Amino acid sequence: MAGLCRDGGTGRLTGRGTAAWACENARAMADEEEPRGLRPVPGTAAGRGRITVGFAELAGAVIDRPTRRRAGVFRRALRREVSRLRDPRRIAAIVLLSVTFSIVLAGLLARGEPAGADARAYWAGVRIWLGGGNPYQPTGPFLPYVYAPWMLPLFTPWALLPWDVAWFVWRVGTILALLWTIHWAYRQRPLATAILIALLAFPLGANLDTGNINLQLTLMLWAAQFSGPRLAGLLWALSAWMKWIPAVHWLILAPRARLWGLGWLGLSILLSLATLPLTIIQLQALFGFGARPVRLDYLVFLWAFIPWLYRLDEPFAWLRPAAWRAAASGMTRRGVERRVREFLGIGA
Repeated sequence: MAGLCRDGGTGRLTGRGTAAWACENARAMADEEEPRGLRPVPGTAAGRGRITVGFAELAGAVIDRPTRRRAGVFRRALRREVSRLRDPRRIAAIVLLSVTFSIVLAGLLARGEPAGADARAYWAGVRIWLGGGNPYQPTGPFLPYVYAPWMLPLFTPWALLPWDVAWFVWRVGTILALLWTIHWAYRQRPLATAILIALLAFPLGANLDTGNINLQLTLMLWAAQFSGPRLAGLLWALSAWMKWIPAVHWLILAPRARLWGLGWLGLSILLSLATLPLTIIQLQALFGFGARPVRLDYLVFLWAFIPWLYRLDEPFAWLRPAAWRAAASGMTRRGVERRVREFLGIGA
């Protein structure tokens, strides 16, 4: 069309009448449809110039510099993770964790409907209590509730859910929190974490199967080591008043958290004394089970020592004779008082 409408290089219309009108319309339509960024660049061929400038402006509009910087960060992170996978220790840790998770998952799936007997005891105990019954002597296919009577309201929001929903929330929430702790530990020491999880596979699987609160208390002790002193002391006191084993974890709390823990534990004792008639029934139910097998599921509480252990430069320094000699040299009255105050965070 351009060749028919122009006279050589003069740029004048060569047609008359209808032909001239058609050429002018063609020129106007071409000017309107051709995007600004796709026009020819001076000194280049028309087609080549349009393609070059069009892609340059399109890339600048769609992929801005911050996006390209983020993409570079992702590429470097991916290369770093790939380089880590070349480490034989990390490969061994990944394989060991995968095998352990597979075995635990297979065991949970194989149990199916019978799982959750302990969690159902907490759920039914609250509902029986709300209905005016005795949660320590339940009727029906439920185990008795055996914890402090003043702790029943703590289970109430969860126990008001239908059992299928409550069991799903109990188990899935526990698994997610457990995976977070494993992720934290894996980032510190991958192979050691994988070995520990493999050794604790049975206690972890047993607690996830029955829904026993041991694993939740272990996770509470984990959270206590990443919390402020008031909350840390409360988490420890609740755990220790429900089970006796978490009492030893008092030693690994932060100094100020140890002091708050003793205060919350004293409040727990007062609450149990205030509900003494029900507390006596609780103790009768607790010790009325008779002989029990060895509770291997209690080994899960060893997992609560991991944050403290991993953050120590020399976790077993206290076993050295030099450490004992240094401790014995400060066994004066003033030295003992100073160490007790430091241990409890008094005056800090």
